[in-house]
Amino acid sequence: MYHGLRIAVIIPAFREETRIAATIASVPAWVDAIVAVDDCSPDETYAVMQRSPEPRLTALRLPENQGVGGATMAGFKKAAELGADVLVKMDADGQMDPTLLPALLEPIRLGRADYVKGNRFLHTRALLQMPLLRRVGNIGLSFLTKLASGYWPIFDPSNGFIALHAAVFSQLDAEKIGKRFFFETSLLIELSLHRAVVRDMFMPARYGDKVSSLSERQVLFDFPPKLLRGFVRRITFQYFLRDFSAVSIFLLMGSTLTALGVSWGGWQWLRSLLVGVPATTGTVMLAVLPLILGIQMLLQALVLDIHNVPTEPIHRDAKTPPAP
Repeated sequence: MYHGLRIAVIIPAFREETRIAATIASVPAWVDAIVAVDDCSPDETYAVMQRSPEPRLTALRLPENQGVGGATMAGFKKAAELGADVLVKMDADGQMDPTLLPALLEPIRLGRADYVKGNRFLHTRALLQMPLLRRVGNIGLSFLTKLASGYWPIFDPSNGFIALHAAVFSQLDAEKIGKRFFFETSLLIELSLHRAVVRDMFMPARYGDKVSSLSERQVLFDFPPKLLRGFVRRITFQYFLRDFSAVSIFLLMGSTLTALGVSWGGWQWLRSLLVGVPATTGTVMLAVLPLILGIQMLLQALVLDIHNVPTEPIHRDAKTPPAP
């Protein structure tokens, strides 16, 4: 137990027969429960779990491979059934330092956050340890995730070292959370719909001998469409269903004026090419003016959205139904 909170560590594992025992053994003694979830591994991962002498361990095996997100959500559900107050995810490969668990839990214990995640980008020395290609990809992914989730202060969204209050977990729509590598990012989007408070926790980058199975191609081609859907879902729910504010007005007017300027300007440009006659100054201004005004309104909506990041934790009264 950690300062009166029952803590459960969830360890999703796939083909980790050589690492899972050491990871389980590394969990601090004050953690109340350990839930290790074998994601239908073809090796001896589950057998190693079963042979563990750890009395706090609950070993699960999924009947079919669901990915890291599916395995983690199954572990979260089991840990919540065991009565845990805070759910912590640690990967089975040993790249997450268990001595950092108190730092991960403190914002939740102090009532300052509902969800805390690791961030390897807070200090230059730790940042330089990260491979260059992964570093560049993480920067781009972080910006798109900020836009989709509305959590502008956070960074390193794919970091899997996370802690979530169980009261908030019970309110989430599990069907909307990605089961594979989009898990952490989709979880942020789902949390934003409930106005949960999210904070970062510094952690150094640790890379062992395991090669990440998440390729740059997956991030480049698979994540943007999912982030776009998440962005549309968040904006619709936050600014048009749950509330109607200045952001809503700026979004509506800005989108309309921008679309008008682009469509009118595009049509006149094409017409000029076809007839060979340059457009008049007035015609050009009819395209430029709504475009400028529209972009300005969209930028203002962005500024207001940045200032609308949730600041009041919800885990003390998280009793609202799941967001649509």
